[in-house]
Amino acid sequence: MDRAQKEKVVEELGQIFESSGVVVVAHYTGLTVAEMQDLRARARDAGGSVRVAKNRLAKIALEGKPCENMADLLTGMTVLTYSEDPVAAAKVAEDFAKENKKFEILGGAMGENALDRAGVEAVSKMPSREELIASIVGCIGAPASNIAGAIGAPASNIASILSTIEEKAEAA
Repeated sequence: MDRAQKEKVVEELGQIFESSGVVVVAHYTGLTVAEMQDLRARARDAGGSVRVAKNRLAKIALEGKPCENMADLLTGMTVLTYSEDPVAAAKVAEDFAKENKKFEILGGAMGENALDRAGVEAVSKMPSREELIASIVGCIGAPASNIAGAIGAPASNIASILSTIEEKAEAA
């Protein structure tokens, strides 16, 4: 890799560190190509990505970024799992680590906050952006359906009273 290629990689990594809601750093020693492809596919499905990069270049890219304090995690064979959604990459990494003991999560960063192993686990248990939107829409929609039910209830009560009176009249 020549100097121009390295500069390009540093620039790409810098964009990742700036634009991502969460970045998870993990060791991947011993993973097969198929297992890495599975991790990449899971991340892609969740709206994230996986990137393997030289630690030295990643540390250079971290300089001056909000998550600069996670540079200490970049030792050994590391892989970056990241996403714009602050929860997606952490969920993917946690789920993959549960199924694959060779994938060891070291920590990560969420904005300016460095995360240790427990921090990544805590973030992965939070609801995703889509889940939050769905619950908000549900809360907004519930009062409307309650109002519609309340408005419709008297009419159905009147109808049942009328049908009862009609049945009594026919019986008599």
